[in-house]
Amino acid sequence: MNDRDSQAFRELILGYYEEHGRDLPWRRTRDPYAILVSEVMLQQTQVPRVIPKYEAFLGAFPDVHALAAAPLADVLALWSGLGYNRRAKALKQAAETIVAEHGGRVPDTVEGLVALPGVGFATAAQILAFAFDVAVPFIETNIRSVYIHEFFCDAEGIPDSAILPLVEATLDRDDPRTWYYAIMDYGTALKATIPNPSRRSAHHARQSRFEGSMRQVRGALLRELTVRPGQSVDTLAAATGFEYERVCSALDVLTAEGFLVSEDGRYRIA
Repeated sequence: MNDRDSQAFRELILGYYEEHGRDLPWRRTRDPYAILVSEVMLQQTQVPRVIPKYEAFLGAFPDVHALAAAPLADVLALWSGLGYNRRAKALKQAAETIVAEHGGRVPDTVEGLVALPGVGFATAAQILAFAFDVAVPFIETNIRSVYIHEFFCDAEGIPDSAILPLVEATLDRDDPRTWYYAIMDYGTALKATIPNPSRRSAHHARQSRFEGSMRQVRGALLRELTVRPGQSVDTLAAATGFEYERVCSALDVLTAEGFLVSEDGRYRIA
């Protein structure tokens, strides 16, 4: 890519953002903790579902110390409805790590962030850009869609290894926060108006069906035990409507993962 192409691409993305950029609550802060919360919530969850949960979560746990000290049951209760409850547990564990090992300050390096539970490279790069103005090239679903649409025409099976050099070449290193917000908004708009370009990625995978899945069973059990702790397998099966064997299997896994504890055959949030 030459300088002229790079400049034209930047103008396209920033021009769109100037006219159509979204006003989202986590974009009104540079608090690293609040941005950590938003980025974990936004993993595999759409923005409209995240907004009310984000605001309620910060209302209940306004800083990393409050989250670290909170009972897991309270965290899961606030998280209910977002799905993928492992993220809630990992976020609380991350808060505990930040308090215990970093003096309550969210790390400001890739290495420090990816060492936290539930934080991968892309999440770390976003926290660095949005909280610390540190420019790290990364790829997530909207970024992938934009580069495939703009630079790969009708090609199929495009690997991220072909996209990343373009991300590096066009990255605004002086203002990565605005740049990444802009490109993500452009990607969101693309997917709302044309077939998702990311379907042409070598890494595209359809999300597994939720209805009837073990994810649904796990989520139902956690919701039930958040409201009514101390239930047996029989009462949980009756309350959730799932088969006894599936409830047993899900309870075993949730206990092994540290979500639940069992006392005299009755389960509660750990």
